Amino acid sequence: MSRAEWHRAEVFVGGRWRPTRDGRTVAVDNPASEEPIGAAADAGVGEVDDAVAAATAAFVDWSTRPVDERVDLLTSWLKVLDARRDLLVETTIAEVGAPRTVAEQAHVDSGLAVLSGYLTAAPDVVWQERVGNSLVLREAAGVAACITPWNYPLYQVLAKVGGALVAGSTVVLKPAELTPLSAYLLADAAADAGLPPGVFNLVPGAGRVVGEALAGHPGIDVLSFTGSTAVGARVSALAAPTIKRVCLELGGKSASVVLPGADLATAVTATVESAMLNSGQTCSAWSRLLVPADLLADAVVLAGQAAARLVVGDPTAAATAIGPVVSAAQRDTVLGFVARAVEAGAVVAAGGHARPDGLDRGHYVRPTVLTNVRPDAEIVLEEVFGPVLTVQGYDSEAEALAMANATAYGLAGAVWAADEDRALAFACRMRTGQVDINGGTFNPVAPFGGYRRSGNGRELGRWGIEEFLETKSVQW
Repeated sequence: MSRAEWHRAEVFVGGRWRPTRDGRTVAVDNPASEEPIGAAADAGVGEVDDAVAAATAAFVDWSTRPVDERVDLLTSWLKVLDARRDLLVETTIAEVGAPRTVAEQAHVDSGLAVLSGYLTAAPDVVWQERVGNSLVLREAAGVAACITPWNYPLYQVLAKVGGALVAGSTVVLKPAELTPLSAYLLADAAADAGLPPGVFNLVPGAGRVVGEALAGHPGIDVLSFTGSTAVGARVSALAAPTIKRVCLELGGKSASVVLPGADLATAVTATVESAMLNSGQTCSAWSRLLVPADLLADAVVLAGQAAARLVVGDPTAAATAIGPVVSAAQRDTVLGFVARAVEAGAVVAAGGHARPDGLDRGHYVRPTVLTNVRPDAEIVLEEVFGPVLTVQGYDSEAEALAMANATAYGLAGAVWAADEDRALAFACRMRTGQVDINGGTFNPVAPFGGYRRSGNGRELGRWGIEEFLETKSVQW
């Protein structure tokens, strides 16, 4: 299926749709069918300059409006988006390959909840306070460039843009080349909601062109990037000469730790679901399961059974739990990790290298569970970004903690225990930005971000607003 809303060739700059200078477009493919279903503009440096100029021109008016007025306008934007929920869901299914339930809940509804969370968190920001003889002010940082990934194209945009706009910063957005269509729908909604011209600008294009131009642009004050650790290092280097603030949400290799006495079946099932959500293309996925050594065999059986129950197939089918990964290149990457792990001695408890039965087209990967992996194995230490879970045993709680903290990442994690105080004590020692205890519910106003190579800065709630604020003190 294709729709008119998915065939685009323009950029959104200064409150209006404009053709690019050379008219180039790139096709957008459906990962399940491998067929093109739309197109997006392939912008260049000239469009970046235009967008930054438009955002700069809009900044003074937007940043000096009362916070309540900005919130009211963004509430109108949220209402337009909510009214178009069905279109947003269909677009997510088509460009990401996410199954319908995943597209509805994890992509669209979570994304709208994040934007709503920013609006409700605005009063929680201390916009000004007296400190002795000083008045301390929080002011918009300036023009923000937001560069977002392909795995959650709506959610990731709103997690950045929502905080920036509430803060009073203006935005230039570069969405991922593989999944730009949701961003077009956001721009349509921004125009229809009456956001002032230049406050939100959309410039789709290649990362090596548009992304790098934004990272090094002297007119950008804040660069917010989500993607791989390697590209995060690249954009940081490009941003360094202009001394702009750089906020990074990068990779993860998160551990789900089952402490002795926890409900093993519940913990294992939830960990498998986390590892496989969105075909494993989730930076905060619990991709390592750590269990007491005397329960390892049972945990492997439970994990294999849970993975085998997940239906892989057409994202539009009601029964489907796992759709394709986003591209042929991503499928090759995931299967390469699995093949190297098996060559190194890993045992496949579920899934593996073969295509799922009956799926000759589409970038599908079987939900895979691996065990008998060394602590220093590539599959244990590096982010796979596909539906792959490793299961390991530990001999003591101290060893479990060391294993949980053994990677270069620190984005998320989980702890399972019969005693919540024990779980909290363990969670506090994990070197990671977010930990769920016994399957804690996602909170769209709690801070999200990483330690170490998982990045810096925080998104969501008042913390996501403060990323785009400067602090000024005035004395008298």
